[in-house]
Amino acid sequence: MRSPVLVVVAAFALLAGCSSEPDAAPVIAPDTPGGSAPTVAPSDVSARIAPPPNDADRQYVAMMIGHHEQALAMTRFAPDRAENATVKGLADRIRFSQEPEIGAMKQWQRTFNAIGTHGDHSSMPGMATQDQLNALGAARGKDFDRMFLELMIKHHEGAIKMATDVRGAGTNVQVEEMADDVVATQSDEINRMKALLATL
Repeated sequence: MRSPVLVVVAAFALLAGCSSEPDAAPVIAPDTPGGSAPTVAPSDVSARIAPPPNDADRQYVAMMIGHHEQALAMTRFAPDRAENATVKGLADRIRFSQEPEIGAMKQWQRTFNAIGTHGDHSSMPGMATQDQLNALGAARGKDFDRMFLELMIKHHEGAIKMATDVRGAGTNVQVEEMADDVVATQSDEINRMKALLATL
């Protein structure tokens, strides 16, 4: 006589073999501290874990595109006007890192249908005025080197402030990752620029 356990196991195996794609197991979604963790279908996980961007996310990306664009405009002066080779190299590093970041942010805008203008430059922390940009473009040699570093340090500090603010107000994971990268990269560059400025 067959064991009842073996019969049950055999029946389960037979049923499992009839289904080419077994149903995916439900997923326990994260919740607020102290809240109950709901169980959701796998197809709904991305919506629960990665909420859509909010106004803070959209505004940050739009403004940071404009912020980066001004940094690129400043770096383009360096090849012809800078005297210090390290200043030239730093300008290249900033340009080569921020150009692809602008592309990534514009792609993010297209993905989330968040295309928009970045508004008034004067409202962004760390932005140089038009008079300052004109003066930078007119400077040469060591005068350019000092002015470039002073303006770019202030510019980077403004970008870090914007990134820090959105990490507390935004909801989108990609924006948070972009902001984290800004804080890490530009903090390092600020330290380099301050050390270099002290030697000029």
